[in-house]
Amino acid sequence: MPLLINPRVQASLRDAMPSRASLPFHRELPGYAPTPLRELPGLAARCGVSRVWLKDEGARLGLPAFKILGASWAASRMLAARLGEPALAADLDALRARLGGAPALVTATDGNHGRAVARMAALLGLPARVFLPAGAAPARIAAIAGEGALVEEVDGTYDDAVTRAAAVATEVGGLLLQDTSLPGHERVSELVVEGYATLFWEIEEQLRAAGEWPPDVLLVQVGVGALAHAAIVAMKRHELHGAVRVVGVEPVEAACVAAALAAGEVVTLPGRQHSLMAGLNCGTASAVAWPWLRRGLDAVVTVADERAVEAMRALAAEGVVAGETGAAGAAALLELAGDDALRRELRLDPTTCVVLLSTESATDPGSWERIVSRPLPHEVV
Repeated sequence: MPLLINPRVQASLRDAMPSRASLPFHRELPGYAPTPLRELPGLAARCGVSRVWLKDEGARLGLPAFKILGASWAASRMLAARLGEPALAADLDALRARLGGAPALVTATDGNHGRAVARMAALLGLPARVFLPAGAAPARIAAIAGEGALVEEVDGTYDDAVTRAAAVATEVGGLLLQDTSLPGHERVSELVVEGYATLFWEIEEQLRAAGEWPPDVLLVQVGVGALAHAAIVAMKRHELHGAVRVVGVEPVEAACVAAALAAGEVVTLPGRQHSLMAGLNCGTASAVAWPWLRRGLDAVVTVADERAVEAMRALAAEGVVAGETGAAGAAALLELAGDDALRRELRLDPTTCVVLLSTESATDPGSWERIVSRPLPHEVV
């Protein structure tokens, strides 16, 4: 069954109080602009809903994915704390001068988060160590190395890469910037989530301007759960009175949050995860995100790689360049729309307004061109 309804979901959360602190910070960064919220009338008609809006994160602060939002906010706040500063404006040059080239920034990644951390390290004049699970796409490895980071592949899963990154951060006295949580590093994960909040404040402003706030359904890619955590805090806050149904999206082979919801606790999937949706190849949900996922996700949709391929082509037909992970939300909508029983479960009908997130552009350009059977319409950053 591709849809798991969460039996423990709460329509709204009284303790969901999303912080706006990251939004003015990001607005001060060089090159900031809100990413576009695109209407997709073709996909809406195909899926039998009123409107489909897609938040296109294919060009965010000079990178092809949203991850820099979390990496910039968490790195700046954590490094400011090391210097004894209670708060920090987005003056990276001043912070760089005070840091003097230390400490190293260390992380594990499936691609986009690692590149974002490497970019922050470069902007701050710091070394970066980035660990990936074996089998990562060469284009993604090259992109991280191109930011000046030392890249290492770990013979194992994403969880193994996280363990290795934590060990190295301790060895070198570095700052572990991880979007999943590890004992003793929970604050970093919380700050990453706070950074992602900028994306959802922008969506609210854009939908209000279009007269479509609040939407009925938000489909959000899960992975370890940090982005979904941010979505829940934003969309399940009590003042919205349960208007928004937040639905997680996972690959069939990496449905760690669906497994946790079914078990009632965090579980680790056995073996390795091999989905084309590389950014979602995670075997264990974040402990920081889990309490919010448990109470705030209305459901989880699992999608096969073939559906992600279909979604990439459907988005390309409407002028959106989305990588495999970026297209996962559209893949979930196609999965739901094609089954009358699933449509009824999530109350998808001709009046429903749906928001999708394209979390990345074509971060593996060769793969995108093979799947979509056309040249990229522009150069990917």
